[in-house]
Amino acid sequence: MIADGPDAPAPTLQPHVIVLFGATGDLAARKLLPGLLHLSQSGMLPEYRIIGTSTSELTDEEFRHVARHACDQFAMGKVSLLQWAGFEQKLSFVPLSAGPEGLRAAVSKAEADIGGDVRRLHYLSIPPSAARDVIQMLGEADLVERSRVIMEKPFGTDLASAKALNDTVHEIFTEEQVFRIDHFLGKEAAQNILAFRFANGLFEPIWNRDHIDHVQIDVPETLSVDDRVGFYEATGAFKDMVVTHLFQILAFMAMEPPTALEPGAISEEKNKVFRSLRPIDVTRVVRGQYAGYRDIPGVAPESDTETFVALRCEIDNWRWAGVPFFLRTGKELGGGERIISIAFREPPKSMFPAGSGVGTQGPDHLTFDLADSSKLSLSFYGLEAYERLIHDAMVGDHTLFNTAEGIERLWELSTPLLEGPRPVEIYEKGSWGPPTINELIAPRVWRLPFERRWRAAT
Repeated sequence: MIADGPDAPAPTLQPHVIVLFGATGDLAARKLLPGLLHLSQSGMLPEYRIIGTSTSELTDEEFRHVARHACDQFAMGKVSLLQWAGFEQKLSFVPLSAGPEGLRAAVSKAEADIGGDVRRLHYLSIPPSAARDVIQMLGEADLVERSRVIMEKPFGTDLASAKALNDTVHEIFTEEQVFRIDHFLGKEAAQNILAFRFANGLFEPIWNRDHIDHVQIDVPETLSVDDRVGFYEATGAFKDMVVTHLFQILAFMAMEPPTALEPGAISEEKNKVFRSLRPIDVTRVVRGQYAGYRDIPGVAPESDTETFVALRCEIDNWRWAGVPFFLRTGKELGGGERIISIAFREPPKSMFPAGSGVGTQGPDHLTFDLADSSKLSLSFYGLEAYERLIHDAMVGDHTLFNTAEGIERLWELSTPLLEGPRPVEIYEKGSWGPPTINELIAPRVWRLPFERRWRAAT
């Protein structure tokens, strides 16, 4: 379900062996290992073991050292020696070079250590190009039974590769076993969108084309791509962020009320939005690349990889016809405030005299902050934090995950841009992207950077 009441009992979880593919990568360090540590500390994990695996050749002790360094850097709060001692005992490592037999042996040992009926959770924190091999490896290792598999974004790199990957996945796993993740959607504010829309009756009557002028979804990043250049050169901002992140947020904002607040009903309403999305108009896309990107070791001198993308989307249905959705994301931008901004239509005539200052700042906006610390211009029901996604996969809740149909439809809509992208435009680090983004949104204006700050909590 979307949210549990304050007195709702926590789901009873069976013991789990968690196999973390890509365990020495950036995402594992920043999010997954600290997240698992936090789940363990908060008592939300059952009896468990974590098996890390990657192309690195590490011993168990070396992997524990890598994990401790990651948690010291990125975990919430200071990790005590006692807390770490309990967590590291659950960690082990098997290199991918050990093959299916080595992986199977490691999982069997972990299951024997736990004893009883043990479930398996395979987390694929790996590039799209490696996903098919890992899925097939899990089949060869006979690790499908009692398993669920979490697959990181992007899922494929175009329609053909997404279909091929889905075909491979479905040869080995059922759709119910698969969780196509977008780790941003685990964040508190993104889940709050659902509660805001469907647990509060104030805005639903005006949540349509008659009252909303446009919607902006903005996910800027101040980080460079230095530590992920190999991945980024093969992917770029659009594949990395838009298809499996910004489009997902768009769907939560635009979907019709589901028949129930449960995963199947929510996925169906999201897929209806994707079916109604018009194919991307390449003339309404701005691709940018920050100055100095081509000087990074590993980047081609003439690289056309975009580190920034802004685009206009349109939903061809009764609720949203004529309402543009503007999406923007990129690296090395002027700030990191991630927002959804809903601009309401202005009244046809103002009763206020010229010079009064009323109406001079453009349309009224309702703004969500998608940062970890959730903010909204008004106060509504709240939900839980990032680690919820891993927990949801363990209990089998598909609410915040994409479906095979949904991801293939999004790649289909993206085909015009992938086949005929406009050249990248250079933008300065610390800016908000190439100047042509203003032409994309005109006569409207971008909402970032904020002209006003959030009020301090009282």
